[in-house]
Amino acid sequence: MSELNIKGAKIKIVQGDITELVVDAIVNAANNKLVMGGGVAGAIKKKGGRVIEDEAVKKGPIGIGEAVATRGGRLKAKYVIHAATMGMDFKTDEVKIRESARSSLKVADELKIASIAFPALGCGVGGFPLLAAAKIMSQEVFKYLRDERKAGLKEIIFCLYDKEAFDVFDKQATAYLTHIVEKLQKGPFITVDAIIDIDGGIVLVKRSNPPFGWALPGGFVDYGESLEDAVSREAQEETGLKLLDVRQFRAYSDPGRDPRFHTVSMAFTAKAKGAPRAGDDAAQVKIVKLEEANKLELAFDHKKVLDDYVKQVKRLRGD
Repeated sequence: MSELNIKGAKIKIVQGDITELVVDAIVNAANNKLVMGGGVAGAIKKKGGRVIEDEAVKKGPIGIGEAVATRGGRLKAKYVIHAATMGMDFKTDEVKIRESARSSLKVADELKIASIAFPALGCGVGGFPLLAAAKIMSQEVFKYLRDERKAGLKEIIFCLYDKEAFDVFDKQATAYLTHIVEKLQKGPFITVDAIIDIDGGIVLVKRSNPPFGWALPGGFVDYGESLEDAVSREAQEETGLKLLDVRQFRAYSDPGRDPRFHTVSMAFTAKAKGAPRAGDDAAQVKIVKLEEANKLELAFDHKKVLDDYVKQVKRLRGD
């Protein structure tokens, strides 16, 4: 078991059966009709009784990403918070998991409870990657504790049934939250993005971590690091390229540009030689013609960044 203390609350990561936990509420990764079939939902109904499903169904259907609470029946938990991570097609994604985690915490506030336990949302029937879920849920817990907690929630548990899931959450969620608390603090967080020109094309990476999609190489600026050093480091880590002629392009600070946190990004232009290769946090990397880049599914506000860059290129060419 791992344990962290963040903003007056204990974050625990444990391996075990969530239906056996002595907490005020456990979270059910539900469908939006709140029908309790297999997986975590089935285990909760089996242990706590059909009364839980009967009460839940009367409150449904709910929107995907929303959450409602029912009593805990025969469970040791007082309540079950049903978070709709998917519809009846059983498909989920980053946004649905992020919203359902956030909604669950808000319901906990409304109930004025002190402890809550989460399973790995979306990773059962939904088939969502454990690593991505660990990071998304960690992000939402941190934001909730920092910005939104109103009542007395003092203990948040990530409860994983099998060792594989526990190991992923134990390593990734712990490391991620420790990094945020000890290095990044409150924010807004400073990031950098690189518009790397190679023979008239630009380098894009396909992100392996949420937010998913294609993106300009970049990342967070570490404490004690300059913007220029950060963009060079991130570009090399993600693409293997050494940047040349690095120049500041434009800052982007819309609070909604990044679904994780409020980030302020400095975009840079740069040159590079050679063939890029996928590195840290990059599932793929490729050189794309500038006019083709915005046809891809781009993460963050990188469509706007590239639109601004295209306008500057055309202006300099006299188009």
